Amino acid sequence: MEFGYRRSISGADAVPRVSIVAQRESHITAPIVTSNTITGNVQIIHNTSAGSYHPDSGKRQPPEINTVIRQYKRLICSEYQHVTEYNSLPGEHVLLCQRYIEPLINDKYRDRKEREEEISSKGESFQQVLSSRNSHESVLNSLFDPDGRGITPGAVILQGNSGNGKSFAVQKIMLDWASGDLYREQFEIVFHLKCKEINCIPDRKSLVELLSWSCGLTSDQISQMLEQSPERVMFIIDGFDELRLTEDIYSMTPPTDPHQRCSPELTLCALLKGHVQSQSFLLVTTRSTATDTLTKLLKTPYSFTEITGFSESGVEEYFQKFFEDEELFRKAYTFVKANETLSNACSIPVICWIICTVIRERFNDGGDVTTGLETATSIYVDFVFTLLEHHCQGLSGSVQTLLKSLGQLAERGMMEQQVLFDAQTVYGTVKDPACSPFLCKFLFKKRAQQEIMFSFMHLSFQEFFTALYYLILDKDQSLMKLTQLCPTGDIHVQHLPHSDDVVKFACGLLNEHLQRRLGKHGLFVHPDAQAYLKTWLMERCCCLHTLYMLNCLYEFHEKSFVEEALYVCREIRSHGASIKRTDLWALVYCVQCCPSIKDLSLCCMVTSERLSIILPILHKCENIFFQLENPTDSDFADLMCALTGRQTLSSQCVYINCYAEGFFQELRLSFSNELLSFSIKIPRCSRKYPVVQQLNFTLPRSEPINWTNLLQKLNDLDLDALMSVTLSKLENMELSVDCLNESLCVWAVLFSQKCPSLTELKINAGYILEEGIIILRRSRTRQNCTMTFNGMRCNKQSQKCTRHEECKLSCNQMVTIRVDCRGFSEEGLRRPLFWD
Repeated sequence: MEFGYRRSISGADAVPRVSIVAQRESHITAPIVTSNTITGNVQIIHNTSAGSYHPDSGKRQPPEINTVIRQYKRLICSEYQHVTEYNSLPGEHVLLCQRYIEPLINDKYRDRKEREEEISSKGESFQQVLSSRNSHESVLNSLFDPDGRGITPGAVILQGNSGNGKSFAVQKIMLDWASGDLYREQFEIVFHLKCKEINCIPDRKSLVELLSWSCGLTSDQISQMLEQSPERVMFIIDGFDELRLTEDIYSMTPPTDPHQRCSPELTLCALLKGHVQSQSFLLVTTRSTATDTLTKLLKTPYSFTEITGFSESGVEEYFQKFFEDEELFRKAYTFVKANETLSNACSIPVICWIICTVIRERFNDGGDVTTGLETATSIYVDFVFTLLEHHCQGLSGSVQTLLKSLGQLAERGMMEQQVLFDAQTVYGTVKDPACSPFLCKFLFKKRAQQEIMFSFMHLSFQEFFTALYYLILDKDQSLMKLTQLCPTGDIHVQHLPHSDDVVKFACGLLNEHLQRRLGKHGLFVHPDAQAYLKTWLMERCCCLHTLYMLNCLYEFHEKSFVEEALYVCREIRSHGASIKRTDLWALVYCVQCCPSIKDLSLCCMVTSERLSIILPILHKCENIFFQLENPTDSDFADLMCALTGRQTLSSQCVYINCYAEGFFQELRLSFSNELLSFSIKIPRCSRKYPVVQQLNFTLPRSEPINWTNLLQKLNDLDLDALMSVTLSKLENMELSVDCLNESLCVWAVLFSQKCPSLTELKINAGYILEEGIIILRRSRTRQNCTMTFNGMRCNKQSQKCTRHEECKLSCNQMVTIRVDCRGFSEEGLRRPLFWD
């Protein structure tokens, strides 16, 4: 490629000429392409006007203006380093660095399928989906970088839902620029205009006056900055969705001079469109409901980015900064992470703040975190009223009307199993959806056109608003909706499909404290509707002691009702269902409220992490059943350490069934104050000769056990190695084998001698061979130790039976052999009348 540049000799004002010769498929970015000679297959991908092309303009602000800029930066650093929170008292503030976390920012549009997946995903998949849509955690330092085609945007849209951290990101940009950490080479001056404040300006203002009113600099100082180097100026327009625009804004003549006075809204629109300060850069934040309006007013080229909240690691970092104290941080974060609903909701920064604030209040009151942060319903109620108070300016109707219309829309989506709503449906249901902070607006490509769709922030909010709608209707309508949602009478009749979480939210809204909160905003639940839902809860809980019903009771969160509902409940079972951490917290709460529950059966993969959640209530149960599916050695070891490593259990029996190749089949732990009894059944596929079918032993609870090593020896059926693992304080051991041969008898004698604390060794054998009896006749144990052997023995003088299959022959007799410090003894027992 050749790039030639020459100036015509016809005079000083001559137009520069560019001669371009390109090789095939070359791409050229040229500052000036007028009156030029172009040869070859050249594609011009960026044609910037001469006035806005400034690789190095050479312009520098006069010394006096540089002094003003330095003073302005110091003022920005002073003001923007602090954050005033929603509940701050006068004079209270925190440092921005104590709250700001780099958000997830997406610089690509998502199609309809991707949006539906993001909105609908729950549990562990939610963060995976969210993170997969974001290639990096922050692009704040590269918002104005050229795109893949070399085009530098003159404006950037930063879109985000209410409470997702748009204004925080702007505050961080301002502070970092003023501190010299961001955009130091790109922008000499950055102005911050808040649309919420611009709405309050009654007089006509020029752009210069608007900036002076906003930042405190004089009009003369601002004029010099804008005139000297306009290409090194950035305007941040925060909260475009809050700007009060009228329909005639498009037909009004905009100002073209930064000193021309107009209404503040028109002046701002002129800046957006590039009618004034066309060479300067713009960063505009907005909710999705106003993005399409913004694009009609914004100069080109512009780029689009979307702030989507916190990543999972970002949530953890936020908790760590908020609490500062490591112990409090761990307690709070562990609790929230265990509740999948709250953990997912924490991706929204304002919910993260609400949760941390509630937990901190509980810590300050000296209470337990689990009682301070009670339910997902309570957090969603806090979130709704926070947005209504701080993010809902310009609401034309009442709060009650807005929430009912949102509930009506949410119910429709639940009934039709959809999370995206067309514009006609939304505008026909919600009076002014653009003013609702709870709705999101999307543009999708559909054939040759654009399609407008709406959604709630997440499916969980759609479920919450549906439940709220059912309860705040008048008596007859509310009862009709609740009867359809939760039919009473036959406990086998399920509630409406896909409405599990709607029912849980409805139960949570019955809570007396939340009822009072709703009442303060003119929202009331009719007593008959409350009574109906309580009757349904009581009816189901008396007969169905499932984890789902425990979740409903947990959301209700009134101890006296929970105790009454579970009064006849003795056993909690969970079969054929995956157990979430949220289920375990509900289980803990209900068992603490109800002393009658004695048996607990969880057929799921109980990890040590999940066991730590329910460990505080296991001592209330008598029999505990767990089921493990395909555990690893470390899974088993961690689980056993959690069960046996503390003094939580004192008189319980724990049964563990395992479904995995190469693992034990069934394990039983019996606890007393001082002793631990261990019983394990070996699956047939793992058995070697002699076949060990079961192993039991008892040892002091103070004795540490290497469970990983023990499991490995059990799986290998290495009895010699097992002696070294079962430690010196073993008190008794029992084995079940198919055949007692010479080698096993030798092992038993050696084991009894090498284990000084052993008092009893018992081996139950299907068949006792003569070769083994010979060993036992010559053996002695040490003092206070007895070996007992039970099994069938052949009485023939010669050609004795040697196989287990022959034990039913008449020549065989059931015997008990004892060996102690005095020697060998044998006792014959009566043969069984019937064989298994």
